[in-house]
Amino acid sequence: MLKEQPTKKILEPASEVNVVREADVVVVGGGPGGHAAAVSAARLGADTVLVERYGHLGGMATGGLVIMIPHLSDGTEKIIIAGQCKEWIDRLDAKGGAVHPDYKDVGSTDKELVDYWETFERFFVVDGRIQLGAMVDPEMLKCVLNEMVEEAGVDLFLHSWGTKAIVEENEVKGIIFESKSGRQAILGKVVIDATGDGDLLPSAGAEFDRHIDPSLRISKVAVVFRIGGVDIKTFNEFRKNQTDAYTALMKELTGLGGFTVAQRSAQEGVLWFNNWYAGIDILNVKDLTKAELEIRKRMLITFDFFRKKVPGFEKSHIVDTASQIGTRGSRRLIGEYVVRKEDWQSGKTYPDTIAVLPQLRHMVSREHPHVHIPFRSLVPRKIENLLVAGRSFSSDDVTNNEFNLIPHCILYGMAAGTAAAISVKMGVPVRHVDIGELKKSLITQGVVLPETL
Repeated sequence: MLKEQPTKKILEPASEVNVVREADVVVVGGGPGGHAAAVSAARLGADTVLVERYGHLGGMATGGLVIMIPHLSDGTEKIIIAGQCKEWIDRLDAKGGAVHPDYKDVGSTDKELVDYWETFERFFVVDGRIQLGAMVDPEMLKCVLNEMVEEAGVDLFLHSWGTKAIVEENEVKGIIFESKSGRQAILGKVVIDATGDGDLLPSAGAEFDRHIDPSLRISKVAVVFRIGGVDIKTFNEFRKNQTDAYTALMKELTGLGGFTVAQRSAQEGVLWFNNWYAGIDILNVKDLTKAELEIRKRMLITFDFFRKKVPGFEKSHIVDTASQIGTRGSRRLIGEYVVRKEDWQSGKTYPDTIAVLPQLRHMVSREHPHVHIPFRSLVPRKIENLLVAGRSFSSDDVTNNEFNLIPHCILYGMAAGTAAAISVKMGVPVRHVDIGELKKSLITQGVVLPETL
């Protein structure tokens, strides 16, 4: 038996870190949850800083090329997820940057409409009815998100990687971040971890859970890519009218290691290819490197196969690949409340509900009730002045698998940012904010809560 070699270590010398900013609210991570948190906090008057490691905002919705914003209605004519999520769509509409059903058609069973929207993505239709969702232009969305933070007065630090929480006696006092300017600190009265992977939780001393069933979507990563120059009409007719031939081709491609999920996008002639790469630890940098290399090899296999064998792809070309790997799940906060599968399947409600969500594959009914998410699932059990926003909310793995999509994260972010602003204004710990005031403010911001259904 080989003897395990001890890990070499070095002693890093102590050094002073310059405090470059002090603020009311510090948000780390500019994806859907972090962006929403920062905008809500700033709009409510809090001096707000947003720290983002990439050179753009939007996270998975932009850099990850996850260009769908799905499941915003519940099969009826009601829009259930609104707030900043609807604001994204409305602002994109003004720039020609989104494709979605007309608001007046939501809930319709018109066969012509249903047939049309089914050619885009399955989330546009639920139980034979039009469901609100949108396909977005990720480059235009980057611009929209910039406009929102600038208009709100958020102080933005791009190319800045938040790496560590500053903690004194179980209270988070700020964060350390790294950038081209070196190692610096920002102090804040409330810190919001919107990194998606809960990157601040270990250094903050907050409890978290990493268990994920390997069969779940959130156990897998992606590097999404887009192929342009596709004759969409020819392609759709082929896979609709020659189902057996298309199925056989996709089976052959799968055997070669390629990806078969080709879906329409917001641009004519452009398809986006989602993928699922399993068996890695997404908190291990060598595993992430392996996934980046392997998925792009498989992308080339996919592109070559489609161009040579699938009608409509004869003149196609690769448009782009995601600039950031699509991580779907990792650390999840163990908060004051852990949302579990049995909670949402039974329609459990809470006095501190901050988000109401449709179930993903069914029209709302007694068997498939609305899902409620409590504020307590954003709050650590023991650590003060810290919230999470985004997919690291306190939940079991099955719940997280269902309800960590882009629109869900926007709502969690709005709740976290709003609570942080109220905490600062009222001078109370963020875990003790007045829930009535929190819900009232969210409703004013366009969030659908039980009181408005």
